[in-house]
This record gives sequence, C-alpha cells and structure tokens, in this order.
Amino acid sequence: MNSAVQSHKDTAGATIGMWLFLFTEILLFGGIFMLYAVFRAKHGGEFHKAAEELNRFAGAANTVILLTSSLTMALALAAIRKGDKTLSLVLQGLTILLACVFLAIKYIEWSAKIDHGIYPDSPVLLNLPKGEILFYGLYFVMTGLHGLHVIIGLGVLTFMFSATGKGKINSNDFVGLENSGLYWHFVDMVWVYLFPLFYLVT
Repeated sequence: MNSAVQSHKDTAGATIGMWLFLFTEILLFGGIFMLYAVFRAKHGGEFHKAAEELNRFAGAANTVILLTSSLTMALALAAIRKGDKTLSLVLQGLTILLACVFLAIKYIEWSAKIDHGIYPDSPVLLNLPKGEILFYGLYFVMTGLHGLHVIIGLGVLTFMFSATGKGKINSNDFVGLENSGLYWHFVDMVWVYLFPLFYLVT
C-alpha cells in the first residue's frame, strides 16, 4: 500500500515538474514573441517584403510534419497504456523519423539563405533596410532556438524509445514517455506560432 502511494506521488511530482519546466519555456518564447510584435509594428512593410523571400512550401511542410509527429506521439502513449509495446515502438519510431525530416528541411532552408549571403552580420544582410535586418535576425534566433529544442526533444524521444524497448516504459510505468510527449507537444505548438509569424506575414 505504501509502495503504491509513493509511486503515485512520484508520478504526480514528475508531471508537475514537467509543467513547471514548460511554464519557464513559455515565458522564454513569450518574451521573444513580444519583441517580434514590437518590431513588426514598427516595420510592417519591410517584414512583409523579407517574408516573401522565405520558402512557404518548406514552412508549410514542416508544420504538417510536426503536427503529424504530435499525433504519432499521442498514439504511442495510448498504445503503451494499453500494453501494446510493439505498436508504441512503431509510433515512437515514426515520431523520431518525422523530427529528423523536420530538421533536414530546416537545414536546407538555412543553407539556402546562407548561400545567398543572408545570415547574422553578413555584408548582404547589413545592406538591407533596417526592418529586413530585424526580420532576419529574429528569424534566425527564433527558428534556431526552436531547432535546438527539436534536437533536445529528438534526444529525449530516442532515449524513451530505447527505454520502451528494454521494458522500462510499460503499461504500469509510462510517466517518462508521458512527460516526453508533453515536451514534444510544446515544441510543436511553438512552431505553429512561428510559421505564420515568419512565413505568412501580411
């Protein structure tokens, strides 16, 4: 009885801890979003012009990819709760694959911009109007920070995949996978905001 109560407390504590961590992440991105809003209000026309140079197809594709990965992650958790280890592993593997595809597309996007001389403090960028400089500065900072979170999430998901395969994540103990899912859903949610801010500026 005491063991069951302790396990429940540990599970609740881990979940609360994850939500607190995500709250600090919301504050971080929220502050940057507010900075974006201020600069966009001052340089709306130049933000729009710079946004036209971004690859909207790549941005839209990455949005679909991350939303799909959120679905596969949720289904993976549902599967392990039902005791279906094999299905959970397949769905976790798909989530990991989708994360890799997202990073590959973002790498291609960044590479194209860098090849055209558009990167922080580059001579080409510094010759652009102030609003476009600010736009691209925010673009690299915000998508770069998000990309870092994707890489971290990819590492966590890979660890959870391994733990599931070894039986450490199972129908009786899945809090690690559940918290990993919360983190991954947060990463996806951030991109849902980033996509219209940079690719659909009007």
